[in-house]
Amino acid sequence: MASSSKANLTEEEYEEEEVEHFDDFTLASSWERFISEIEATCRQWLADGPKNLLLCFGVKEFLVISPQSASGVVLDAPEASKLLSAVAIALSNCSSLWPAFVPVHDPSRKAFIGIQNMGTVFTRRFEADRIGSQVPIKFMHLEGLYELFVSKFAYSTLDHSMHIFKVHLIMKLTYRTLPNDDEGDDDIQEADAENVESEVSLGDDNRNKKLWDDDCPWSEWYSAEDPVMDTGLMDSMHVGFDLVTTWSEKVVESSFEMAELENASPHEAEKWILVPNLSPNLDSSKGDRVGFGSQLQLLVNALDMPFEAQFMEDFVSVENPGSDNLKSSMVIPPPTVLERVVNDLFHEGLQLPDFAKGEHKSSRAIKGAPVESLFAQFCLRSLWFGNCSIRAIAVLWIEFVREIRWCWEESQPLPKMPANGSIDLATCLINQKLQMLAICIEKKHELYEEFEDCIGSNDDASSHMEEDIQAGEKSTSFHAQSQGFDGKSDSPLTPKGFNGSKTVVSKFSTNSQDVCSADKSPSDSIRRGSAGPVGSMKLLKSCQSLHAPFTQNAPLMTEDMHEERLHAVEAFGDSFSFSAQLERETLSSDMSAFKAANPDAVFEDFIRWHSPRDWENDESEANGLSKNLAENVKDDWPPRGRLSQRMSDHGNLWRKIWNDAPILPAYEQKPLLDPNREGEKILHYLETVRPHQLLEQMICTAFRASADTLNQTKFGSLKQMTTKMDQLYRTMASTLRPLQVNLSSGNSETIEDLRRLCIVFEHVEKLLSLAASLHRKFIQAPRISEAIFSDYYNFYLPTMGMGSTDVDVQKEFDMKLQLRLNERHVVSNMFTPPTANQSWRKVLSMGNLLNGHEPILREIIFSMRENAGGSHYAASSPRGYQPEIETYRMYIRGTSNDLRVALSVTSHD
Repeated sequence: MASSSKANLTEEEYEEEEVEHFDDFTLASSWERFISEIEATCRQWLADGPKNLLLCFGVKEFLVISPQSASGVVLDAPEASKLLSAVAIALSNCSSLWPAFVPVHDPSRKAFIGIQNMGTVFTRRFEADRIGSQVPIKFMHLEGLYELFVSKFAYSTLDHSMHIFKVHLIMKLTYRTLPNDDEGDDDIQEADAENVESEVSLGDDNRNKKLWDDDCPWSEWYSAEDPVMDTGLMDSMHVGFDLVTTWSEKVVESSFEMAELENASPHEAEKWILVPNLSPNLDSSKGDRVGFGSQLQLLVNALDMPFEAQFMEDFVSVENPGSDNLKSSMVIPPPTVLERVVNDLFHEGLQLPDFAKGEHKSSRAIKGAPVESLFAQFCLRSLWFGNCSIRAIAVLWIEFVREIRWCWEESQPLPKMPANGSIDLATCLINQKLQMLAICIEKKHELYEEFEDCIGSNDDASSHMEEDIQAGEKSTSFHAQSQGFDGKSDSPLTPKGFNGSKTVVSKFSTNSQDVCSADKSPSDSIRRGSAGPVGSMKLLKSCQSLHAPFTQNAPLMTEDMHEERLHAVEAFGDSFSFSAQLERETLSSDMSAFKAANPDAVFEDFIRWHSPRDWENDESEANGLSKNLAENVKDDWPPRGRLSQRMSDHGNLWRKIWNDAPILPAYEQKPLLDPNREGEKILHYLETVRPHQLLEQMICTAFRASADTLNQTKFGSLKQMTTKMDQLYRTMASTLRPLQVNLSSGNSETIEDLRRLCIVFEHVEKLLSLAASLHRKFIQAPRISEAIFSDYYNFYLPTMGMGSTDVDVQKEFDMKLQLRLNERHVVSNMFTPPTANQSWRKVLSMGNLLNGHEPILREIIFSMRENAGGSHYAASSPRGYQPEIETYRMYIRGTSNDLRVALSVTSHD
């Protein structure tokens, strides 16, 4: 009946019955009851399955029985053996193959004894022990360890070195890069110093020590910890690289072979595995890191001001009642530091930097200032000035503006700002103002030099031509002088009317095909400021060629000036007359220059040249005439046409301006840009800017300049880092956009977005330092840096908040990279020979040196194998096949001051 019922069971029920068997509760002794309790617990664990066993025991399936005592070990040897026997019986009753262990001896030795039922006629017994200090010299060498293993199965009276035992050997050696030991070297040097002067010089050397990131772009602002090289500052965790070299299994027959193996080079190992140990500070949850990200956070905090202020002086003024709290909580650096920072900004040289340096393709999407510009450098220095509090920023800004005013009043070039070109409206307003101020200073300086030149010329003329002046020839002298001035100043003026043509015709040149007989009239001799004839166009009232004049450039305007004009146009509507009124000065200047270049011209001639769409030709090819500069017209004179309706209206402002415009070439006109007036307006803006407007522009510029600084970092072809930098710029552009449209600084949502941006920036900054460090260490083996960075990037991604919500976040970065043969020399070179200080601190004793470095850890497995003849295996094997079994196995894990040995012996019961 039992067989029948058992046959009807499902497979799962059958397995459960096989595990459970029968429980016999009629047990006599306490040991039998103890064994039964262990057996019941083991059956429950077996029924739960391997998944729960993994949770109970970690990685391996084994059982440890330890007493609930202070020591946690069984000190009595007979008691330990009896306990182990009871556990073995319980495991055998429930058909478990788990090995069981009992801790014995002193807890510091971490010693165990154990037993395992092999499921056959074999039983394996275990013994493990440890020497925690003063390891015998014999056991520091492979020869001694070999003899230790042989002694477990050979006769004690034998000379192990003279007998042959076929011992199987597997060895793994771990090497570790040494920390930078500068402090220790300094101690030795100071101890050898003979006088105080040498000690002073050593102190200077310490300040000039070369750091790993000295040539990185961020080194001007801070020094970052090398994320993959120990600096000796963290004792709790090694940071650097472990190199694991593995020898393939070999058979050793004598201790002499072990001595030879100890002298072998690690390059002879079968495998090299590199294990990077990265700094825990790379994880944002550990440690405090100083960098752009942390300082930008302080700048954002300054934007969230504790009270409203009208001017930056309010944060440092003694009359401000709210400044007492600022003074107590926000300490500013001493005046010497302030002076040094200002000197760095204004007195580092006047050579213009490369404003495109470090600029990312998306940099201009952020309305800041180029990283090398004056305002960007001010913002970066503000990050590190004091604690970047609003009070420290106010002190630095006031001194900054005071220095700018000095440059203006002394007509000194503004450093780090171009003094020519157009205003870059894609930058922040303060940068635009500084760029315009630099141009005003240059114009002001040019006017002063011209004034000095005129005075000098007049003095020379009065001393050499006194008689001519007295004879009434002053007008002739002035005419000669103006001719010389004409030749000097025409070049920077703009020739209008050539539609992009790069050919400038001299005012003294003539072309017989473009000039009628009337061209030779006396009026041609008084042309002034001509850039040459415009194609074959002729004047309406004479057959002379129409000449394009040199004109002044349109006055430069910053963004706020453009906005003022736009608001004015919107207020008055799209009025043609009002637009002309806004451009009156420029229009009058162009008309004056046109009159000087074309003495016989009328208003209609100016319109044909300046605004061709307002001249309506009677012929069908009128459009072609205006676009192609009358190339299709030969000697058809006079031109036939009329003004447009808006130019023909009564009281047209353009005609009134024409009538009032004097006949003056551009070089004799008053400059359209008044440098004195515009310069003072700019300084007034800088001195009275509202604090929140300043801080908003500082934040945009500081983020852009910090990112552009990091963007100069060399990290090879790490595509993930390139992608992350692109994402950072896009994130910055979207987050900073509210500040670029002058939203209120009191918006709490904007402040929180900026703080989150600082965290993102810090994440990218950490990844970039890792990429730079790996690139420079493995520049000759880029596969290594790419593999390590890729693994860490995937590990770090969920930490950055970019991963999926169901991603199982790995708590520790654990990577092992097998090296190729052609990569070994690169890694080997990282193990530089030990310094004298490192050598005397440690006695080399283990052999297998790698560039003078002994392994920090040596792991060896010795084993003896025998045929299982006459055993259970032999009886069941086909044709008498006799497999080998591992009768003795010894695992050794040791350093120069710690040795752990674990022995297992398989016996036939």
